[in-house]
Amino acid sequence: MMDRKFVLITGGSRGECLAFKVSFRLLQLLINIVTQGIGKSLLSTYLSRPNYTAIAALRDPNTSSSKELETLPCGKNSELILVKLDSSSEDDACAAVKTFVSEHHIQKLDIVVANAGISAYLGKATVTPVHEIFEHFEVNTVTPLLLFQSTNFLLNAASIPKFVIISSGAGSLSGVENLPVENTAYGTSKAGVNFVMRRIHYENPNLIAFSINLGWFQTDLGNHTAIGIGMVVAPVPIQDGVNGVIEQIGVPT
Repeated sequence: MMDRKFVLITGGSRGECLAFKVSFRLLQLLINIVTQGIGKSLLSTYLSRPNYTAIAALRDPNTSSSKELETLPCGKNSELILVKLDSSSEDDACAAVKTFVSEHHIQKLDIVVANAGISAYLGKATVTPVHEIFEHFEVNTVTPLLLFQSTNFLLNAASIPKFVIISSGAGSLSGVENLPVENTAYGTSKAGVNFVMRRIHYENPNLIAFSINLGWFQTDLGNHTAIGIGMVVAPVPIQDGVNGVIEQIGVPT
């Protein structure tokens, strides 16, 4: 019997399709909130290969941009499923998992990639509003933790489970002097999620868990930050980010 593989990826949208080989595997792929950045490129990558089921969790699966995902090329025996998940909701991660478990009979997740995030405010620490700190923490720090808590039982059902958080150099304490962006709210939330990931790693010895810094890529969030400091666009193309993610995560066996 063919071994099913399940992957959850949050966040992302526009991007080119990568090709990498997964032979004789059915990979269940959940792309969560596929409306901004790298996530759609990851979705396209997995979905284009044979024997994949991509489950895209979105803020609103009924919008035109969400429906456009249904036109993405599918590899042989691959399919796309849409479910609702809003990163600003405390309950949506659990509800989304219940939906695809009950309606599509998914019994495990081999890989979860927490990629959803926001960078909505630029400002020095002296003027950063508290509500901006709260909002960035809610989406960038708390939601990945909720995602892990909601999917943990499915990860435990996999033979070699992996939980990955897409982080940022903005969350590095030692790198503050080298980053010219006034990103107190965003950087604080990324530093927080890095700590969350370290706890997940140490508390779950059977789980491969790590954060990854992709660099400064040309996503909506990356370009927004670049424009805020006078640049035209972020320096690195999305495709390079997707290549890096896929290389670090590896192909499920």
